[in-house]
Amino acid sequence: MVTPNSKSYFRSVEQSHRKYNAALRRARGRQTAMNIYWRHKREHEALLRRHLKEEMTELNQIKKKFK
Repeated sequence: MVTPNSKSYFRSVEQSHRKYNAALRRARGRQTAMNIYWRHKREHEALLRRHLKEEMTELNQIKKKFK
């Protein structure tokens, strides 16, 4: 199910990947590329955590309707 929150999440992930790919193209060395990757990974994990938290909130609201 695609909700407004998931659309926002996908938009954020797409933006993050665009920024990551642009930074990788500019990287001049192996260590720089690895640092870019680790920064991107942290950002991606934070986006996913936030998205899953929002989905759990929505799920709990739906569950309350059935009580």
